[in-house]
Amino acid sequence: MHVLLVEDDQLLGDGLAAGLRQAGFAVDWLTDGVSADAALKSAVFDLLVLDLGLPRLSGMELLRRLRARGATLPVLILTARDAIADRIAGLDAGADDYLVKPIDLDELAARLRALGRRSGGRAAPRLVRGALELDPAARRVTLAGRPVELAAREFSILHALLENAGRVMTRAQLETSIYGWNEEPGSNAIEVHIHHLRRKLGSDLIKTLRGVGYLIEKST
Repeated sequence: MHVLLVEDDQLLGDGLAAGLRQAGFAVDWLTDGVSADAALKSAVFDLLVLDLGLPRLSGMELLRRLRARGATLPVLILTARDAIADRIAGLDAGADDYLVKPIDLDELAARLRALGRRSGGRAAPRLVRGALELDPAARRVTLAGRPVELAAREFSILHALLENAGRVMTRAQLETSIYGWNEEPGSNAIEVHIHHLRRKLGSDLIKTLRGVGYLIEKST
């Protein structure tokens, strides 16, 4: 999942971005509200982690603008403002979750996974298709009960395809889902990762729709 992190504290932002990448998220990090507003208008993200005390444009105003445009992007407010009134204001302005600093990185990752599940209309924490099971929290994949070792990018692509089972994902959509702005994928990186996934999980799992994209069919 592709996360936009908006946090003006350099030390905290650097730590959060590194920790979320370690947890398997693709992360882009901005430090002011105006830049974040522009990014949200021009790029696609799966989740937004938003500080409230931002320079140039407050996090609350950014959230109001986002919702006024009709955007349904899940938003988690991450702030030092711990008063009940602040929490109520943030949630009523359109936030989906509210977390007060200092935070535990594992809890933040878990809350983001939960927001991602809800936005996709899915309640179960694990993704299952036949004998294949993917556990996003443990970053573990099993096939017929046996663990399958996947590289980080392979896991992220499989996660994205399973979350969108029954829908075709283009190469561009997969790249957006697993790469941040500063990560330049090779010209055939997606194809290589798909090849490795088929070798490890079976050639019939991931379908190629030539000229369109890739598909994992829904379980019947």
